[in-house]
Amino acid sequence: MTTTPVTAGGFTAGHLAAVLDQVCRTAGLRPDGAVLLRGHTNAVYHLPGEHVVVKIARRGTPAASVRRTVALVTWLSAQGFPTVGLHPVRQPVEADGHLATIWTHLPQPGHPVAAEQLAGPLQALHRLTDPPVPLAPVDTVAAVRRSLAATGALTTQELNYLHQRLKQLETDLARTTYLLRPAVIQGDPQHRNALHTGDGRAVLCDWDTAGFGQPEWDLTTVEIHCRRFGYGRAHYEAFADQYGIDITAWDGYPVLAALRELRMITTNAKRAAPGSVTLQEVRRRINRLADGDIEQRWNIL
Repeated sequence: MTTTPVTAGGFTAGHLAAVLDQVCRTAGLRPDGAVLLRGHTNAVYHLPGEHVVVKIARRGTPAASVRRTVALVTWLSAQGFPTVGLHPVRQPVEADGHLATIWTHLPQPGHPVAAEQLAGPLQALHRLTDPPVPLAPVDTVAAVRRSLAATGALTTQELNYLHQRLKQLETDLARTTYLLRPAVIQGDPQHRNALHTGDGRAVLCDWDTAGFGQPEWDLTTVEIHCRRFGYGRAHYEAFADQYGIDITAWDGYPVLAALRELRMITTNAKRAAPGSVTLQEVRRRINRLADGDIEQRWNIL
């Protein structure tokens, strides 16, 4: 059996290079010296000579979701919301049946945005309760279920455990009473989904997971990233003080945290190839879930 090597965004290297070249030609940009910044989900390139970032949607991404992202960011930018801006060309750009978006490049220092700097932008976002852009409702249970259905590298025992955990958490979620009004949420607010502006502020980026739902999901996600990826409790508390809510003091927090972590695990599991570092990390996380270890440090994937 012959396997095709796959690189960033689910593309083969040759196909990805051709798509990037076509995107650049359509947008009037030069791809010379393109640097791959991220590739685990989408293929994200920096074009140093053009001062832009090109984001090529992962293979299989619905076109409607990319167009929704463009519409949302266009609306947010028009209101002066702290988001990284779209490059001023008609977007999204289509290339060989795939869609790409082009963003203003913001030079970054060697350290990520602090959780505390996310508080202001998220507060502003969570005040937006009537967006003109139709956003998908947040359904974490359904997202986990889809990921489990698409996962091929885990054992039957591992999958059964995750399904049972999801079933119990779904029941617990149905009994949860929320603190806040439904609003626009970023969906994955974290240190790597925000950028420094150079003047001490931060702007949000990576709007692929944006939706309409309970802001508690965003607050819980920030806390998880502080706890699981080594930033520490004090780092999270600085965020909570700025935002005005400590989500860990809410009685619904354990359910949302467990579900959000399950989604983080299963999203990576569905992309994990046999024998890969990703699969090894996914299994390490699953093994400690059963022990109730909520402090285990996770490796970034």
